[in-house]
Amino acid sequence: MFMRIGLVFLVSLAASAAEKSVLSSELIFPLEDWHNHGSAVVVCPNGDKLVCWFHGSGERQEDDVEILGARLVAATGKWTQPFAMADTPGFPDTNCTMIIDPKQRLWLLWPTIQANTWESALMKYKVSSDFMQPEGAPKWDYMEVMHVKQPDDFAAKIKAKTEEYVGQPEPWPAPIQKWAEGNYTQAADKLTSRLGWFTRAHPKFLADGRLLVGLYSDGFSISNVGITDDLGANWHFSEPIVGGGNIQPSFAQRKDGTLVAYMRDNGPAPKKVHVSESKDRGETWSKVTDHPELPNPGAGLELANLSDGDWVCIYNDLPNGRHSLVVALSDDEGRTWKWQRHLELREPGEGAFHYPSITQDDKGMLHATYSYFIDRPREGEVKGKSIKYATFNKDWIKAGDSK
Repeated sequence: MFMRIGLVFLVSLAASAAEKSVLSSELIFPLEDWHNHGSAVVVCPNGDKLVCWFHGSGERQEDDVEILGARLVAATGKWTQPFAMADTPGFPDTNCTMIIDPKQRLWLLWPTIQANTWESALMKYKVSSDFMQPEGAPKWDYMEVMHVKQPDDFAAKIKAKTEEYVGQPEPWPAPIQKWAEGNYTQAADKLTSRLGWFTRAHPKFLADGRLLVGLYSDGFSISNVGITDDLGANWHFSEPIVGGGNIQPSFAQRKDGTLVAYMRDNGPAPKKVHVSESKDRGETWSKVTDHPELPNPGAGLELANLSDGDWVCIYNDLPNGRHSLVVALSDDEGRTWKWQRHLELREPGEGAFHYPSITQDDKGMLHATYSYFIDRPREGEVKGKSIKYATFNKDWIKAGDSK
């Protein structure tokens, strides 16, 4: 009798846990032939979810690429039709991200590509104090160019950080020597040190109002941080974060104030998430290392603090391929990732589910968007590209994948 009661109690606990686990997901618009990629999501003060992405016939090579947006209206529970957020006629606009500032204004940040190469990216941003209407684009207050002017010792820092990363005296093996000398040459040139830096992941506000904008350069294949303490009136830039192809930084902050950047691995094996830390609010950064747990196939990821002190990371969890997308939770500030669950898991070649964005609302729910590409449709599917939205809670992640 006692055993039977115990079994009933355990089943009841399991059912209760399952009831707490919440996930829903949907495409923001139907799959189509157009290229739709690089999304970001924010939760508006009125509860709407606002998403941006870039859309066109290609990426940097195509001059019709623009930034689109759509809104999940809290009052109706429905997505609006996509609308234009930014479009520079005759130039590709790509790699957008957003954040809401302490004044409850929306920022849209993105690069306009000047000469159809990533190295020609010019950073821009728009700010809106009127962005919660039920239809159409935000009404923009102003637009600015983020002029990236590196510190005077930028070339010396590139050399010092390269030597720190390689960890042995020159001469280095030929591929490393070639990479290093290419970076030294670019760093010494005023134009190539200032042009070609752009965004991917959410920026981060610190408690004191400082805004950190993660930047990276495909020319250098390294990262940098744009910093403003007065909401964009003045900008300065961190020392370079130099590793073996560490790009697209995303930030979280430990309780002791240490900032942690997770970065995409655009370099040689082993394919791991790159990590660097800052103890001075983003000004200087530690030697880049490989994360001991998290693989990376050369794809964007996002890291974020949650309101209860846990961290969340959304990433492609394989060293090769973007057909598997995972959300992970850490209760020890990123030192380990105890809980992981797949948002997407397909066979290689079936599709790509990548460039994710994640944020949390004031009720603790998590909201994610990501590029959703179907390359080899299953029965009942069609080929195409869209942006997918998913909302879930921590209990859903902790429940793990179904066996």
